[in-house]
Amino acid sequence: METIFALSTAPGKAGIAVIRLSGPAVAAAAVALCGALPGPRQASLRVLRDGEGARLDEAVILYFPEGASFTGEPVLELQTHGSPAVISALLRLLSTLPGLRPADPGEFTRRALANGRLDLTQVEALADLLESETEAQRRQAMRVFSGSLGEKCVEWRMSLLRALTLLEVTIDFADEEVPVDVFPEVRALLTSAKSGLDTEIAGFVVAERIRSGFEVAILGAPNAGKSTLLNTLAGREAAITSEHAGTTRDVIEVRMDLGGLPVTLLDTAGLRETEDAVESMGIARARARAAAADLRVFLDDGGRDFDDLRQADDISVRAKADLAPGKGDGISGLTGLGVDRLVGRITETLAARAQGGGMAIRARHEAAMRSGSAALDAALRALDGGEATTDIAAEEVHSSVRALDSLVGRIGVETVLGEIFASFCLGK
Repeated sequence: METIFALSTAPGKAGIAVIRLSGPAVAAAAVALCGALPGPRQASLRVLRDGEGARLDEAVILYFPEGASFTGEPVLELQTHGSPAVISALLRLLSTLPGLRPADPGEFTRRALANGRLDLTQVEALADLLESETEAQRRQAMRVFSGSLGEKCVEWRMSLLRALTLLEVTIDFADEEVPVDVFPEVRALLTSAKSGLDTEIAGFVVAERIRSGFEVAILGAPNAGKSTLLNTLAGREAAITSEHAGTTRDVIEVRMDLGGLPVTLLDTAGLRETEDAVESMGIARARARAAAADLRVFLDDGGRDFDDLRQADDISVRAKADLAPGKGDGISGLTGLGVDRLVGRITETLAARAQGGGMAIRARHEAAMRSGSAALDAALRALDGGEATTDIAAEEVHSSVRALDSLVGRIGVETVLGEIFASFCLGK
């Protein structure tokens, strides 16, 4: 296998830059750069020189032997000064060394997968970790990256293999009397695995929301202060505000971090009956996005109640409370009255929902788990037929095992790798 190299830190000026090499030729590269390979996992300050012996930079060198690195291969890291000129000079020099070539995007991680250092769910979690913007996203990505989902899959798989062993004993000795009735143990194993899969499936929607973001729609009549509230929450003029009703025609989105959760606030067109064709389109979009949102905030101006749009846990506050003081929760985007309280309520509501998040964080995970659970359901039904349908039950258990294998990348991995690694940077 070729030895690859890439800049692993962000391009541009910085105090430190890290250039990573992985593959069988890292020892030869170290000799060419600084005269000798440092000891395993020992930081060593070395002078880096070009092919003519000219001094290029001073760098901290780290060497990780095969089996003890991120990729599973011999890895060399050069922690150099973060000058664009230094980085360019070193990358040019590395490209001239025999057996070395620049890495493709995500190739270091791909080698970690190929060498068994990571499973497919960990690779996906690493991609999510690199993209994480909030604390909740970081925690969720780290939980899967640590191997928790893969470990669960191993437990389920071992239970299913045990069940298969018992079923196949029954099939192989169908003409003989098996001394022990294996069906109760098989049923218990399958039921336990299915319960675990169903629990993770149930937590998928919340986990996916943590990954991609919750949506909160701000709703109300025209000129109820929705755009002003959005601008106050965003801290900038994200939406045009005007005293004229119907200013907002399209859905305006603002991404925020609320209590560590990724939240997209939606400013929508004022809800009313109108003969204006363009405004009607905006109201239709507002209703559609509101119905699909995770939470709705209604600005109540004493007019329509919008009961047809309300769902459980939705929030209702009195609009423009600075102009019309009254009882109950009031809010004013113009003065900031009640805004902190509203943010607290939104955060508390979404945080409570986030507690139910599982470790299946991608649609691919959910699909594989649903396939595995459906196969186990079919296997349990087949067990009701006794020995006559044992072979059917065994085949369904095989199908469930294949679904779990596809989840962690034991089979069918090439079908998803291209999409995953397209989001990775060169040094990862």
